[in-house]
Amino acid sequence: MENCPTTARRAGGDALTVSSAGGDNRLMRGLKIVGLFLTLALGASPCRLAAQGKAPPEPEPEEKPYQPPPAWKSVEIGNFYFRRRSYRAALSRYQEAARIDPYYAPACLGMGKVYEKLGLRQKALENYRKYLDLLPSSKEAEEARNVQKAIAQLEEQLSRGKTLSPAAAKKPATAKP
Repeated sequence: MENCPTTARRAGGDALTVSSAGGDNRLMRGLKIVGLFLTLALGASPCRLAAQGKAPPEPEPEEKPYQPPPAWKSVEIGNFYFRRRSYRAALSRYQEAARIDPYYAPACLGMGKVYEKLGLRQKALENYRKYLDLLPSSKEAEEARNVQKAIAQLEEQLSRGKTLSPAAAKKPATAKP
């Protein structure tokens, strides 16, 4: 830096001369940084903008719309509720999975099991059949056999016209979700 004096004005208007020789370089840099900071801070203040007739920009809220979890995650949560015997909560999650992906077979299987537990045999039967229709391959053959057994039992109960309560109904041989 050069060795030249710098003049600044005090608040009262008096001139202040500061030499930039030697150790004063750091002082000058510090004063420049403080002055720049104050200029920026005061130059864009809300009070100054209001005096100019401009409103300060308001921050935009970043509200994200509800995005449901993927179908597999909803079924996983439904399985958790099913194991806890909270059948209404499980049904809600299985239905959510079916809305997200209507061709996701495990959602239909879960709904079938819940409807069976709730004593809604016709709906259970419909969902078990839909599960078998959606089943991609023999990959889940063991589960499919259990579902077919449950369908046979439900059809037999419906044909006899049994009106057993869900607790008194015989448990079908279905695998747990």
